[in-house]
Amino acid sequence: MAGVAACVPENVVATSDIDLFSAEEAEVFNNTVGIKRRHLAAEDVCASDMCQKAADALLAELGWERESIDVLIFESVTGDYKTPPTSCILQDRMGLPETTFCLDMPMGCCGCLYAITVGSNLLTTGNVRRALLLIGDTALRMGSMKDKSRVPLFGDCGTAIALEYDPQAPEIVVDFHTLGKGYQALMTPHGGFRHPATPESFVEEDFGNGIVRAPIHTLINGMDVFAFAISRPPKSVAQFMADEEIDREKDVDYFLIHQANKMIVDRVVKKLKLPLDKVPYNLEEYGNLGGASLPSLMVTRLRDQLTSGPQRLLMSSFGLGLSWGTMSATFGPMAIPPLQYI
Repeated sequence: MAGVAACVPENVVATSDIDLFSAEEAEVFNNTVGIKRRHLAAEDVCASDMCQKAADALLAELGWERESIDVLIFESVTGDYKTPPTSCILQDRMGLPETTFCLDMPMGCCGCLYAITVGSNLLTTGNVRRALLLIGDTALRMGSMKDKSRVPLFGDCGTAIALEYDPQAPEIVVDFHTLGKGYQALMTPHGGFRHPATPESFVEEDFGNGIVRAPIHTLINGMDVFAFAISRPPKSVAQFMADEEIDREKDVDYFLIHQANKMIVDRVVKKLKLPLDKVPYNLEEYGNLGGASLPSLMVTRLRDQLTSGPQRLLMSSFGLGLSWGTMSATFGPMAIPPLQYI
């Protein structure tokens, strides 16, 4: 990993600013869920715009010529259009060569680890040398603005990761799992080809407890997601560390856990008995950033460490699918420009 960059909207919304909450409810939410602020994009700003700004800053920092980019992966569930792939649009917008291999991936919160894995495997063929991974979402727009179970959780962010082929680089070790039968815990019921959008897709239903949404909106079954997130991912991380003979105290510099919410991250940390000084958090300021969660941690919390020398990271993410993954890698020193704003 040669570098990483991130871009967030300038617009910041505090929990107390959200109309769905009373002042008392906002305080309880801040203390339990831990998301006090989130950056929300303007209506004319897409995930691709934030990713492009992050990538432009990263390329400038690295001094890479755009003609040298062989692979462009765009990981997002909020692409510009259903078709064509947003990566193809970005190839033109960013002035990348026509020989660039472009790929879109809609893997949600687990997307960063998927993108690194796919990009790295393409580089190991020896036919390509440099890859840009653009990971970001404007997730709030997928749901109902009247859905109290979802609105306060998400922020908007776009990130860019630069990968470069190096035969001497340390191994990147990964472990992935999928529980497809749990897909309904996180989904958008209508708008695809299984259930195309109809007038009924936009009819809102009041489910109580401040949850009002239509079938066209993304839903979260909070209890199912919580139960999944605190059980299967930590169990996999524990098995991964045992298989790879990783000592949590001696062998890992930092543990990067997907910033879903404070209750989930705290429970994962407790179950795995992780040293608290090795687990950075940024959800208080940015919320759940989906696939951009882990690279945003590198930029906002570990910039000094990763730019100064190698750091062994153990990363865990989980979400749509249901899917979850664990990755161990030593990255750095790398280029990390300051956080970008749009």
